[in-house]
Amino acid sequence: MANKLAVIAIGGNSLIRDESHKTVEDQYLAAKETSIHIADMIEAGWDVAIGHGNGPQVGFILRRSEIAAKVEGMHEVPLEVCGADSQGAIGYALQQTLQNELRRRGVKKSVATVVTQVAVDANDKAFKEPSKPIGSFMDEAEAKRREKELGWSVKEDAGRGWRRVVASPLPNEVVELDAVKTLLKAGTVVVTVGGGGIPVIRKPDGELQGVAAVIDKDFASSLLASLINADMLLISTAVEKVAINFGKPEQKWLDKMTLAEAKAYLAEGTHFAKGSMAPKIQAVIWFLENGGKSALITNPENIGRAIKGETGTWIVP
Repeated sequence: MANKLAVIAIGGNSLIRDESHKTVEDQYLAAKETSIHIADMIEAGWDVAIGHGNGPQVGFILRRSEIAAKVEGMHEVPLEVCGADSQGAIGYALQQTLQNELRRRGVKKSVATVVTQVAVDANDKAFKEPSKPIGSFMDEAEAKRREKELGWSVKEDAGRGWRRVVASPLPNEVVELDAVKTLLKAGTVVVTVGGGGIPVIRKPDGELQGVAAVIDKDFASSLLASLINADMLLISTAVEKVAINFGKPEQKWLDKMTLAEAKAYLAEGTHFAKGSMAPKIQAVIWFLENGGKSALITNPENIGRAIKGETGTWIVP
């Protein structure tokens, strides 16, 4: 009997434990811990594709680029290339730690990272209203200079300084989908759509071109899960379960939600924070609407227990 197939979406912040543990070595150790929990799932009979966030890591790469440009006169790295860099680095940590863990358990499975482009619509309304802050803080003069010379969109950020803002368009196409499918069919664990994928557009002649944007990794993982006909979308986040009325006296942790309930809670607009849980719920909704069988939201350390139905929040059609 064939294994069930899941897409696991890991948050980029989950690789950084706290402000004191940000180094590459610290992130490697966090990836190692996450890999243990993913290995539990693989050992239980699941085939998996792994998506991951990269927000903090791209910020680090951009910061290094900006410092090098100021101090040493080096060229700055374009945002989409920073995304590609982070895919390789995070993919390397995940594939090595997971491969080591599987080998330790005697599980004969290979792990590979696919540097993945994700196509977006060049006419997506997000490009007209850039809203995602990235990179370092600047003073107003520097921000206006970059706006004029480099065509950046810049905004003042809550009294802390000025920052570049970019679009966050919706994902439409996983460019390397055939390669991902081939690897999965061969039994390989695939790390893909890292950071939501490298954002690209298709020009009128069909050629691909990178764009300065950020794609939500949960949205990209949801799209991937639908395209590969995954049985489950698992979103790994900071909490063991999803709550409604989060942070309020009437807060309630949920063991299970139906698709209809998830849509109703999201529509109310008061239960899920826009920058954290709301996009995760939206990603789940799209996956289930596209034929997905189930979705699960939990934290990394509880993946094994959640798969057994002992914890986590399950969302079903």
